[in-house]
Amino acid sequence: MPSFDIVSEVDKQEVKNAVEQTNKEVSTRFDFKGSDARVEQAEYALTVFADDEFKLDQVQEVLNSKLIKRSIDIKCLDFDKIEKVTGNKVKRTVTVKTGVEIELAKKIVKEIKDSKLKVQASIQGDTVRVTGAKRDLLQETIALVRKKIADFPLQFQNFRD
Repeated sequence: MPSFDIVSEVDKQEVKNAVEQTNKEVSTRFDFKGSDARVEQAEYALTVFADDEFKLDQVQEVLNSKLIKRSIDIKCLDFDKIEKVTGNKVKRTVTVKTGVEIELAKKIVKEIKDSKLKVQASIQGDTVRVTGAKRDLLQETIALVRKKIADFPLQFQNFRD
């Protein structure tokens, strides 16, 4: 029976490369001369450090541009509040979201069922598996999900006939 999976994945190596490029650019830029602006990475958690909130926003913009150039959708970033470290120095934790969260998975399944397409959608961990009798129905389902869920980056994998 034809099927495919709806997932949300981010390539960890591409995130690491974007962080390294950001740190390299920040270290060579004139407006960051003598400042402690940098980005640190631990798995899918990024921490952006800077001397003040303005510079923190500037480092964040550089990071976002590097992520976009490496084809990582910045909609998968979850920004925490800005925290004071010492003196004027500030930091912000940015989490890279991977996997389809339960609430979003339920919303996807509900949208598919409401569409009256003859396919079955089931939640399997952090993925949603969609099965149907015909390939055309699965392609219609992909188009429907792309149209309805635009605020979160989704990928469609394991398309099997």
